[in-house]
Amino acid sequence: MDNLGAVFLSEVVGTALLILLGTGVVANVVLGKNKGFNGGFLMINIGWGLAVFAGVIVAYNSGAHINPAVTLGLVASGATEFGAGVSVSVVSVLAYILAQMIGAIIGAVFTWLAYKQHFDQEVDAGAKLAVFSTGPAIRSYGWNLITEIIGTFVLVFVVIGFGRQDAGGGLASLGALPVALLVIVIGTSLGGPTGYAINPARDLGPRIAHALLPIKGKGTSDWSYSWVPVLGPIIGGVLAGAASIPLLPILT
Repeated sequence: MDNLGAVFLSEVVGTALLILLGTGVVANVVLGKNKGFNGGFLMINIGWGLAVFAGVIVAYNSGAHINPAVTLGLVASGATEFGAGVSVSVVSVLAYILAQMIGAIIGAVFTWLAYKQHFDQEVDAGAKLAVFSTGPAIRSYGWNLITEIIGTFVLVFVVIGFGRQDAGGGLASLGALPVALLVIVIGTSLGGPTGYAINPARDLGPRIAHALLPIKGKGTSDWSYSWVPVLGPIIGGVLAGAASIPLLPILT
């Protein structure tokens, strides 16, 4: 139980750092009067990739899942232990996911604090929401869901594949830099249609923070779309875990 407590804290801090730096780069690009204003989608892709790098480094003790899709993907792959040596069980799975959600909310709150004056002066409510959560370029729930499933499948399948080779588990076994590069390439190749949440906590946690924080002129939190970046990554992660059972012994 003590080990699970350390894992919980590791996931909270790692996910908080991921979200702080990830949503922070979005804030820098989309909120007016920032030095990075209009930096473009590539800047956001690179920022999110390096945010993952930082989160993985910090959360190494827990296996650095920092993503419920990774946790559930490992379960679907038949793993008996997570990267931290914690046995897979209902309790441990819930602990990982709860920690990731708490960390995501904390990270989003700190982004708001860092950019408080810019949020106050920004008149576009959509830009404010974009800092916290993803949104589709073309709103089509079914196709948006498919995009999120595919992107998350790629993420989790590669992570599990390396874990099989390294006898570890989770993102930490893959190493921080390769995972960062993987996230960047997913963003640059598959991120355009939806903004590539590929992580339920990454979208839902900050969306909750957006709804609760006293952000001036923030508008709606777009809850009608919120299920897509949660359900899509869960399905993608589970499918990747299940696919790894027959495929990875052949491929690796």
